[in-house]
Amino acid sequence: MQGIFTLQGNVLTFRIMCEQHVSQTAPELGPMQNGEAMSPQDSKPTAPPLPPPSPPPPGPPEYPRPRLIFHTQLAHGSPTGRIHGFTNVKELYAKIAEVFNISPSEILFCTLNSHKVDMQKLLGGQIGLEDFIFAHVRGETKEVEVTKTEDALGLTITDNGAGYAFIKRIKEGSTIDRLKTVCVGDHIEAINDQSIVGCRHYEVAKMLKEQPRGIPFTLRLVGPKKAFDMIGMRTRAPKSNEGKMVNGRETLRLRSKGAATVQEVQNEFEERATKKVDDLLESYMGIRDLELATTIVEAGKDKKNPDDFAEALDSVLGDFAFPDVFLFDVWGAIGDVKNGRI
Repeated sequence: MQGIFTLQGNVLTFRIMCEQHVSQTAPELGPMQNGEAMSPQDSKPTAPPLPPPSPPPPGPPEYPRPRLIFHTQLAHGSPTGRIHGFTNVKELYAKIAEVFNISPSEILFCTLNSHKVDMQKLLGGQIGLEDFIFAHVRGETKEVEVTKTEDALGLTITDNGAGYAFIKRIKEGSTIDRLKTVCVGDHIEAINDQSIVGCRHYEVAKMLKEQPRGIPFTLRLVGPKKAFDMIGMRTRAPKSNEGKMVNGRETLRLRSKGAATVQEVQNEFEERATKKVDDLLESYMGIRDLELATTIVEAGKDKKNPDDFAEALDSVLGDFAFPDVFLFDVWGAIGDVKNGRI
C-alpha cells in the first residue's frame, strides 16, 4: 500500500494507492487549519453559505413616452414644427419651446386647429391624434385698476397646467366687461403687485372673490401676441407615417400625474356629464376646466352612493377641498345624465 498527499486549493488530502486488495480505506483528512491538516475528529461542519444580498428596491416606474408626432405653430405666425415624446402639458410646452427656440415660460396657452384666441378650441387634457397645436405666447403687459361694485367680477378663470392662470370668459354687463382693456385670453400675472405665477386657477378665483367691494385693486395682465388674420384655420394636420397613429376617434390624454395614454374619445354619457360638471365648476368656483371635469366624472361614473363618490374624489383631488353642496350637485348631475334625465 502506498499513499500520496495532494493539495487542491486550500485542501490537503491523502490518497491511498493500492497494489493489492484493500479491505479498509483510510479516511480523508479535512481542510487545513493554520497550515496543518485536520484529523477527522477535529473536523467541524462548515456553516451554510450566506444568502446573496437582496437586490435594491426598484425605483419609481418610468412612464412610457408615446411616439406620436404632432404638428405645431406659434399662433402669431411661424413655420410648422413637429413635436413628440411628451406626457404632460409642461413637457408639451418645453417641446414647443425647443422647436421655436424660445423659453417655455413664454407660452401662455395653446389652442387646437385654430390660431385665434378661441376658448372653445383651448387645449385641455386631451389632444386628438390629428389635431394641429397653436401656441399663444406672451405679448403686451398692461395694468388695470378694478373696483368691485358687486360680489362677483364676472370672470371665469382657467389655467394652462404649467403655472399661468388666464381669463376664459367675461360675463356680459359685469364689472370686468365694462373695462374694455381686459380681454379673454389675458394671463393674470399679479394682483396688487403680488405675483400669482404658479397658482392654480381655483386659487386665483378665490383671491379675486376675496377682494373687498368698493376698494380699488390692480391687475397686471399679459395678453397673447396678436395672430395674423391672413393665417387660415387648420382643421387637420398633415399625415405622417413616422410613428404616428392615425385614427380620428382616438385622443392623447395628458395627465398631471402619471403617463399620457391613447384612448377612445368620450362616449355620449361621459361627454354630456363632463359638460354639466364643467358648468357646475364655473357656477360654484368661477373656473372652467374640462380636464378637471373629466376626472370628476371618471371618479363618479361607477360609484353607488355619494359617500363612495366623495371618498374617490378626495383620493385624486383632495387639494381642491370641494364644498359638500357642490359634491351633491355633481353627484346628482352624473346620476341625471346616467338615467337619461339630462
